[in-house]
Amino acid sequence: MRGDELLSELRTRRLLAIVRDSDPERALATVRALDQAGVRLIEVSLTGTDAPAVLEKARRVLGDGRLGAGTVCSVEDVRRAVGAGAEFVVTPGLSRALDECYRLGVPVLAGAQTPTEVIAARAAGVTAVKVFPASGPAQLRALRGPFPDVPFIPVGGVDVAAMREYLAAGALAVGVGGPLTDGGAEGLEARAAEFLAAAEAA
Repeated sequence: MRGDELLSELRTRRLLAIVRDSDPERALATVRALDQAGVRLIEVSLTGTDAPAVLEKARRVLGDGRLGAGTVCSVEDVRRAVGAGAEFVVTPGLSRALDECYRLGVPVLAGAQTPTEVIAARAAGVTAVKVFPASGPAQLRALRGPFPDVPFIPVGGVDVAAMREYLAAGALAVGVGGPLTDGGAEGLEARAAEFLAAAEAA
């Protein structure tokens, strides 16, 4: 997957679902339920139990969805994620993992929060900047002032109302974990419908 393809998907879909679970089977069930609910961008966090195996199995069950690996912090994490089938990588911050993503030609959404970090992320050739931890639309608007052309993706505690506000403030997309995926597959279709409706209305 190329960086421009991921950007196009993010611009179209506006929603990146984040799956993090201590139970590998429940994590896989959540990925499957997200896919069936129409969520096309899914990130599986490496902090989840047996995450590489979840990624491998998820790759086989997904339809036309795009699968990424999150909480990627090291060169070894990048290799594990890509080897397990991740099409893109998401990091919580700036590290040598970015260099490995660039070397392998893997799109990366890199975590940053300050102007200095945004500059460093862009210099490293990231596909988009993950604003993490996001603290509200005012933070996003402040960052977009000096960086109007940077694609920003706020992540951290984003519920449906916050999603609407972030998209209105100029976010390319939002990353949503707990408010969407907590509870696993049970009730997920209804929760996903709310987020997908907010994305479509933006």
